[in-house]
Amino acid sequence: MEGADRKAKGASDLGVRAASAVVMVALAGGALWLGGPVWIAFVCAVAVGVLWEWVRMSRRFATEPMARGLWNFGGMFYVGIGAAMLLFLRNPAFTLAPLLTVVTGVIAVDVGAYFAGRTFGGPKIAPAISPSKTWAGLVGGCVGATAVLFGAAMLWRAGSIDVEPVTSPGALRSCFGMDRCWYFDASPVALFAICLMTGIFFAVAAQAGDFFESWMKRRAGVKDSGSLIPGHGGFFDRVDGLLAVLFLLALMILFKP
Repeated sequence: MEGADRKAKGASDLGVRAASAVVMVALAGGALWLGGPVWIAFVCAVAVGVLWEWVRMSRRFATEPMARGLWNFGGMFYVGIGAAMLLFLRNPAFTLAPLLTVVTGVIAVDVGAYFAGRTFGGPKIAPAISPSKTWAGLVGGCVGATAVLFGAAMLWRAGSIDVEPVTSPGALRSCFGMDRCWYFDASPVALFAICLMTGIFFAVAAQAGDFFESWMKRRAGVKDSGSLIPGHGGFFDRVDGLLAVLFLLALMILFKP
């Protein structure tokens, strides 16, 4: 009977997770497609949710007023920069391609890490923080992100997708400091090398974001960052890797030479 109860509960949890995932994808996809005020409102709502969970967790281990203030400031800076990057990538100077490539690349990191970790296993990266993360998973994440980035790059070279609308040619190169850079005209081999380096960056940054959130949860003594998303925990649980990638990309743009 106990085994049957566990199976029934697992099936119920899976149904809740699947339904929540469908709702999340529909809301995010709809807001992204509509853009403008709808996208701004969506990003701000998610950012507020992540920040609320950040403050809630940090208050469980930062008991001194000064420590709490520093954690609050760090959360506003980290989450605010990541949210600003999302808004920056969804503006009239670009098509949806750059933002979709970043988001899909981070998803590919998670997918690649999951399947590589389950298939090969092996040594853990930091078992005290996140017991499920392996070095094989990190390599799988690099492969997944590189495949997505290289595929997007080749589609762009073939003219199948555009990264800039006709009304603002050169905007992406200017924003990323690539006005006189050969990246956009590289050979397929050189382009693959660029995508590989970027894929490694995506995988390391996304998993670092995951580790950071896991470390915060362990210090706070909680399993999930929140309970607002049925079957998935909190907002921070869902965007930890993407937030880290967006944050570092924003810093690279802000402090480009």
